[in-house]
Amino acid sequence: MKIIVIPGDGIGPETMSVAIDALEIVDKKFNLGLDLQHDIAGHDSLKKYGTTIHEGLLESVKSADGLILGPMATYDFKDESKGEINPSKFFRKSLDLFANIRPAKTYPGSGTQYKPLDLVVVRENTEGFYADRNVESGGSEMLITPDVVVSLRRITRPCCERIARAAFELAMTRKKHVTIVHKANVLRIGDGMFIDACHAVAREFPEVVVDDVIVDAMMAHVVRAPERYDVIVTTNMFGDILSDLTAELAGSLGLAASINAGTHYGMAQAAHGSAPDIAGQNIANPFSQVISASMLLAWYGQRKNKPAFIEASKALNEAVAQAIAAGEATRDVGGRLGTKETGQALSARLLKN
Repeated sequence: MKIIVIPGDGIGPETMSVAIDALEIVDKKFNLGLDLQHDIAGHDSLKKYGTTIHEGLLESVKSADGLILGPMATYDFKDESKGEINPSKFFRKSLDLFANIRPAKTYPGSGTQYKPLDLVVVRENTEGFYADRNVESGGSEMLITPDVVVSLRRITRPCCERIARAAFELAMTRKKHVTIVHKANVLRIGDGMFIDACHAVAREFPEVVVDDVIVDAMMAHVVRAPERYDVIVTTNMFGDILSDLTAELAGSLGLAASINAGTHYGMAQAAHGSAPDIAGQNIANPFSQVISASMLLAWYGQRKNKPAFIEASKALNEAVAQAIAAGEATRDVGGRLGTKETGQALSARLLKN
């Protein structure tokens, strides 16, 4: 399996280093034959090439079996004419990575004060309220007058159907329960189409229980009764916000892993930002990057029918859980170690298990 590795900005190089060490261990242990090829994007690329996405990078990623992208300083990149391209958006759009899968799971020992949960947010990734994904050229926010802005949202039935199918297929491997999250009481046409598309796909999965919840109510429900939910499917911006909440309820954004998947390509990416305020201080939680890499292995193993990759993914997940339970983690999840030391402890567990 050829994987392009891009460490990212801010805390990215620190957390990515831990993930790569862990991957190299399971590579040898499970005879995966990983080919990790390192490249750059974001600020490092901007300094070296004058653009955050250098020439040939997309072709390199397309020729690989997967991409691991570190956290990017997306807010810094505002003017594409100056080479300031948002790498996260670029890969999601260029590779048509329509499904952003974000699990949220409580780990014993993480110190969370909230109720236990084990759910997955399945977020549509290519349209919605995101202004940079709605029109062919430029953005879909318009400055009508100096004091008036109009923001457009794009919702299409094909995109609704394919994210719904991803959610129902995932639900079949879990508790067979899908919750549709929407705002159809206000966004009657767009979210109405989303709900209709989800129910149309649901008819292909008669074993799955389906319900739907308005997004603002859902924010309260996952705090009050997270055990009621398993797979949550929703549109782009709602999924972005909701998955940050569920990650924090699970213990920390430092556990917020994700995979961005499409029909042909997959990209592992921690769901948090680049956190420049703590970069270089050896305090960032690397587990979100590790679990994201684990998800990429499982995705590849399922697509290619290679059980060793799925077993390697399970080994990574189990080692992370054991490390958190033992306090061999960063402070945000009840541990006592720095980023580097957390990685060393994780590697020791992987070698011993």
